[in-house]
Amino acid sequence: MIKKIIAVLLLAPALAFAAGSDVPLDRAPINPNDMPSLQRGAALFVNYCLNCHSANYMRYNRLTDLGLNEKEILDNFVARFSGGKVGDLMKITMDLEDAKTWFGAAPPDLTVIARSRSSHAGSGADWLYTYMRGFYRDGSRPTGWNNVAFPNVGMPHVLWGLQGEQELKPAQRRAEGYMATVEKPVLTKPGKLSPLEYDRAVADLVNYLVYMAEPAAQSRKTIGMLVLAFLTGLIFLVYAMKKSYWKDVH
Repeated sequence: MIKKIIAVLLLAPALAFAAGSDVPLDRAPINPNDMPSLQRGAALFVNYCLNCHSANYMRYNRLTDLGLNEKEILDNFVARFSGGKVGDLMKITMDLEDAKTWFGAAPPDLTVIARSRSSHAGSGADWLYTYMRGFYRDGSRPTGWNNVAFPNVGMPHVLWGLQGEQELKPAQRRAEGYMATVEKPVLTKPGKLSPLEYDRAVADLVNYLVYMAEPAAQSRKTIGMLVLAFLTGLIFLVYAMKKSYWKDVH
């Protein structure tokens, strides 16, 4: 399992760069300490993403980190969508060969997608936030959808019912000191959510994907700060001991 994770981390950035575009990435307004946001993001992930995308290196019971107890996880996530156990991995039942037929390629595992999509253009969170807000109608594509962050993507817009439908429209964008005309997705058919509400929902989803890519990230950072504080205090103690030891030496 560890070898598979390492392989994904090594190969995915190159694939992401190759499949990406030169569209500027929007900064993802996420907060890894916002538990309600993470809970909403987890619900969106299970409801909309887990039907096709797996998270084979994430267990449902890790959602206890987000303030949920095992009964809430079982009732609202596991039993409702997979019928398994709280300790199960977030796997899907869709056959990979069927997925290749339907989408042209099997949907990738999303466990570490937020890390693998990081590049010189921005963080993986920025890429995902831009991507999930960048779908537009394209009749030339098999699914009827395209994406500004991932041109000719095989994935349909699974959140279109929430966002609505966008179409490419000419727009002005500053590039290298001058204004350039580019095509930008513009909402033409509203969905269930307002544009602001949809952006917040996407931010919640991205927040969860970032958490899932490294569930221990916040603990790691906290432990790191404590270690640095300890070492700083130790330096002063060692210096004081050194001065006391050598005070009578001339």
